[in-house]
This record gives sequence, structure tokens and C-alpha cells, in this order.
Amino acid sequence: MRAGLRTVLEVGGSVRVVGEADDGHALLEQIDRHRPDVVLVDVQMPGSGGLDALRTLCARPGAPPAAVLTTFDLDEYVAEALRIGVQGFLLKDAEPDALVRAVLDLAAGGAVLDPRITARLLPRLAGGAPARPPVELTMREQQVLSGLAAGESNAAIGARLGLAPATVKKYVSAVLVKLGADNRVQAALLAQGWGL
Repeated sequence: MRAGLRTVLEVGGSVRVVGEADDGHALLEQIDRHRPDVVLVDVQMPGSGGLDALRTLCARPGAPPAAVLTTFDLDEYVAEALRIGVQGFLLKDAEPDALVRAVLDLAAGGAVLDPRITARLLPRLAGGAPARPPVELTMREQQVLSGLAAGESNAAIGARLGLAPATVKKYVSAVLVKLGADNRVQAALLAQGWGL
């Protein structure tokens, strides 16, 4: 399976796979050795599982963006991964172009969810979420949050709003703090539930 994914990701030349691991412990060693820009992790791995490795990774300062890439799209895995702080949840049967695009989006600071997962989560959020955020966001913070909800990277948000990427990063941090969100995916899901 990993050999097939490597081929899918590298075929266009825009992504290079620098390491592979068959369990959570080896995954963390590979990350320390290769310092990747993006990490893709399966939830079910032998030994120290993928979610345990992600807990360790996401707790590290300056950790690379991480996404779950799995065949198991169970709601409890999605919820736990988002609580841990991953920036994405992808399914292995996604189209090859979609996987490559997701890796590039993650590397650019974006967040990604497989559309099938988003379709399941949005009705739940919309049904139980307030019509607007329960906190006061400035107009600019609302614009940045809207970009997060659309899955835009910091660079794309900056280009749309005429802001430098560093400025966008500060707005994203402020939005996450105000919303009590651990990461961009959580903020995006909240924003989508509020119709932003």
C-alpha cells in the first residue's frame, strides 16, 4: 500500500516522499531524521498506532502539518484526529490528483478534509451550532475565518485580502484563540457550521 501511495504522490514531480514507517515509533524517528514539510499517517498501524504517534507529534512545538490518510473514515477516528490537532483527514481511495493537491495545500499552511467527511460533519454542526460565532471577531478576522472555511492557504487568503502571509498568520492565530480551536480544521468546521 505504501509503495502505491508513494507512486501516486510522486508521479507528477511536485511531491517527494522522504520517508516511510510501518509503526508509530518508526514514524516519529523518520520525522526526526528527515524533517518533512507534511506528514501523512494511517490511524491503524502496528505497535504504537497512528493516533498515538499523532498525539506525540502534534504536541511538539514547530511540528510539521499532519493529516490522517486512511481507509477507516469512522466518525470517532475523525473526531479524535481533530481533537489531537491534525490539519487534515484524507481517505486512501481519493483520486490521485486530490491527494497530491491535499499535500500541497497542507505544505502551504492549509487544512484539508475529504469531501465525504465534510458532507457528514456539516449537517451536525449546522444543526447544533449558533447562527453566528459566540465571540466577537473583527471584520478582518471574519474574512480570514471565511478563507479557512473555504480551505484556503495563508498565501491564498493574503492574496485575496491584500495582506502579507505573516499578517495572515497573525490573524489565523488570533481567530484560533478567540474560537478556542486547536487548529485550522476545527476553525473551518465551526465557520462552515455558522455559514461563514
